[in-house]
Amino acid sequence: MKNTKKRKSPASRVPDYKRIYTDLITLKYPHLMERCRVFLEKDHLMSYDVLKLSGIITGKDDHEAISFNARHKSYDPNTILRILDYQKKYKCSNLQLAQYFRLSRNTVAKWKKLFL
Repeated sequence: MKNTKKRKSPASRVPDYKRIYTDLITLKYPHLMERCRVFLEKDHLMSYDVLKLSGIITGKDDHEAISFNARHKSYDPNTILRILDYQKKYKCSNLQLAQYFRLSRNTVAKWKKLFL
């Protein structure tokens, strides 16, 4: 007998970050709720929003957390386009954009070749 169980599409495998961060902030960091409210009121969180929330919760002064996150970041196409739009809007160079978002200049150049 064949297995008729349906596989989930890749989009449905994405964690529900909104629920995860809402629960985390409500239970462990209620004092940060006001700073995070803008992100938590959105219908869907993009990876850029998740990075911002993570930065608010962990605090950007934690150098060890920053270096760990820099190695384990991944961006969806919508977030990449949003970052590249930021560059156009504020007329940043690749270096300035890379420093602002803590990326490699090579990553920015590669994204521009792929998405623009």
